[in-house]
Amino acid sequence: MKKIIIHPAYFPPILQMVAVAQAEHIVLEIHDNYQKQTYRNRTYTAHNNGELLLNIPIKHLKKGVRQQMQAVQIENDFPWQSHHWKSMKTAYRTSPFFEYYEDELAPLFETPANSLLELNLQIFDLLCDLIGITAERSTSETYDKTPEATDLRFLIDIKKNKGYTLDTYTQVLQAHHGFLPNLSVLDLLFNEGPNTLNYLESQQIQFIK
Repeated sequence: MKKIIIHPAYFPPILQMVAVAQAEHIVLEIHDNYQKQTYRNRTYTAHNNGELLLNIPIKHLKKGVRQQMQAVQIENDFPWQSHHWKSMKTAYRTSPFFEYYEDELAPLFETPANSLLELNLQIFDLLCDLIGITAERSTSETYDKTPEATDLRFLIDIKKNKGYTLDTYTQVLQAHHGFLPNLSVLDLLFNEGPNTLNYLESQQIQFIK
């Protein structure tokens, strides 16, 4: 794929990062409306008992009132950042490459965040740098229902990530519950390290809406 358009996600799932790694130009959609129960503010990591959902609390408007993603503010009354980081350290501290990336990821959980979009964009840039993704990156200028780029914005929907098959790799907690597919790309990064880019580029996925 030469040019794709996707939604910025909170530590995106592996499937979305497969598309990113195989693209030449990534457009990040920043003019959409926020929707609940998507990867915009949630990610899935490993846990002793299986998948663990990590969710960013946000400040909601009145019921029925839509807000643009650019306007979404994070609710910081609950110390969600320290909770998420503690959960990741508990799950991945014995993985082969957690310590290798720990110092670069830690500031994302230690620096207060207010804008969900700004946080997701910051995460995306850091992940691309850590993985070694060098494709051109830009943000959308307006919301276009029929963009020229290959439209993969549907991958932000958790339900639409189902049905795709990804290659397995060795996961640190695999002995507890078997292989867990399509977790946050952090799971792949902590377990595969520098091989992450090769894994993402080698996946043969035909994306269908």
